[in-house]
Amino acid sequence: MSGAVDLSGLKARAEAKNQPPAANGISPAVVITEANFESDVLQRSMQVPVLVDLGVPRAPQSASFTALLEKLAIEDAGAWVLAKVDVEANPRIAQAFRVQTVPMVIAVAAGQPLADLEGPQPEEAVRQWLAAIARAVEGKLSGASGADDAPEPEDPRFVAADTALADGNLEAAAVAYQAILDVEPGNVEARSGLRWVTFLSRAADIPADAVEQAAAAPDDIDKQFAAADALVRDQREEDGFGVLIAAVAATSGDDRTRVRTRLIELFELFEPSDEKVVAARRKLALALY
Repeated sequence: MSGAVDLSGLKARAEAKNQPPAANGISPAVVITEANFESDVLQRSMQVPVLVDLGVPRAPQSASFTALLEKLAIEDAGAWVLAKVDVEANPRIAQAFRVQTVPMVIAVAAGQPLADLEGPQPEEAVRQWLAAIARAVEGKLSGASGADDAPEPEDPRFVAADTALADGNLEAAAVAYQAILDVEPGNVEARSGLRWVTFLSRAADIPADAVEQAAAAPDDIDKQFAAADALVRDQREEDGFGVLIAAVAATSGDDRTRVRTRLIELFELFEPSDEKVVAARRKLALALY
């Protein structure tokens, strides 16, 4: 596997950029994906209210309302956190909140939804809503603390699993990630690690000329699968996705279902908000319809 996929890809690939500075130990705004939803929404809401801003950044109405919320978050200096969610890139988060319209803001406190605000609102109305939330949670949350600045201790279960994976001991890594999932079925990080183990185990046996073989036999679905895996393994994700998107367009019935299923599996190796995944999903939609 020398020169193959970068195992640091197991960590979140999309990081929030240009975020407002932290105040009182708490960053006033953060970009949310499925990977950090539990830590930056549910766990953080044990300290301060978290306002989950569910919108579509490319839509002017959502973008302008998010800008207003960001301004207020900075002004309130860590009294609450703005958690920005792109519902197009994170549909499962939108489904969890039963979002019917955007933009929508849902206040979460102590891990539970507290109140919601539908559609863009004028600043004064938002301020009044925030004041009502502050009154509702007064004395009930732990608040920001200096201890929050200290890094959380590493989970020894993940240290063992990640070390095994980095060392190429895929069998041990699989056992370690599965042990976590047996206790915490919804653990996103463990699920991601196990997906990578499955992929790397499969990719290890792919011949060096898999891409050439696939090009010579465009109707052979298994060869297209091998080529896509080889390309993703070698950090050529866009090309790997492209092989299967082309196969989707060229097939129908059960064969098309097989190809689409494999492509979705490759998507799930990465963050849903990864630009390459988002672009490939759009191309897949065109190939299907």
